[in-house]
Amino acid sequence: MFKGISVSMVLSIMVLGYTSGSLAQTYPDHPITLVIPMAPGDATDVAGRTMAEEFGKVLKVPVVPINKPGAATAVGNDFVVKSKKDGYTLLFATAALISSRVLQPETVPYDLFQDLTPLGLVTQNPFPLVVRSDAPYKNFKEMVEYSKKNPGKIRCSTMGVGSIGHFAVEIVNMAAGAHIEMVPFKGASPAITALLGGHVEACAVTIGSLISHLRSGALKAMVTSVKVSEFPDLRTMKELGYAQDLLGVWFSLYAPSGIPSGMRSTLVSAIEKAAKDPSFSSKIANLGMVHDYEPPEKLAERMRTEYKIIEEIAKKTGMVK
Repeated sequence: MFKGISVSMVLSIMVLGYTSGSLAQTYPDHPITLVIPMAPGDATDVAGRTMAEEFGKVLKVPVVPINKPGAATAVGNDFVVKSKKDGYTLLFATAALISSRVLQPETVPYDLFQDLTPLGLVTQNPFPLVVRSDAPYKNFKEMVEYSKKNPGKIRCSTMGVGSIGHFAVEIVNMAAGAHIEMVPFKGASPAITALLGGHVEACAVTIGSLISHLRSGALKAMVTSVKVSEFPDLRTMKELGYAQDLLGVWFSLYAPSGIPSGMRSTLVSAIEKAAKDPSFSSKIANLGMVHDYEPPEKLAERMRTEYKIIEEIAKKTGMVK
């Protein structure tokens, strides 16, 4: 049976096989690094650190968050892509993973479909289109009709050209035939201040930034990217009969492509368990976010779909050639 193979070689093979199996069974046996590609204090940072805490409880090892901001998240993403494929360096990504590849390909040296392994989407930050409570339109369809009769009279503040808010305005214009003008600002706070001060008629930023104004009644939401339990009457565009929903801000985890399948299975299972834990849901609810777990396969499908949508809008509007 072992003709031509020495006893020492056979023993070496057996030892290697045993060691490999043992390593797989003991993973993880030391802390995991979770790279957050945004600055400390950002909503992504807070969500990532919350997930790291819950994730670590399931894996029974510390999950240590580190911030690597820059280049619309490309710096942190690329760090993970180039890290060891040993399951000990993971990425807490945002939806900017998709848009940055379309809008700024020169700053993205990796292929997001080939170089990263999706592990699961864990939460979303709903993205509504809001107006002041004294606006002359009571709902989304009335707002669309008003914009059609008064082209350019509804100006919508966003966090800048190429932001999710910018895409929200373009989706509303394309899907509903509206005529809303996008006005870019440098951040959510100035965009909201412009709406409250009457300098624009609408605003599109994450609900976490708007929640206090919505609760006080100063602002009202016309439509949202995803359902929000606190505002049960707030609809998505598809619920209102349109073909395309708004894009939202979602948070998901990835490993560099090529990690062993056993490690990937361990991570996917642990992420699902942590994401579905009621304590995680309650913590992110306090941040204005909603629990919306998606397994790796569904996350991969979301990535492909959103890439096509963003690419199409970016080309039509001249954001890219």
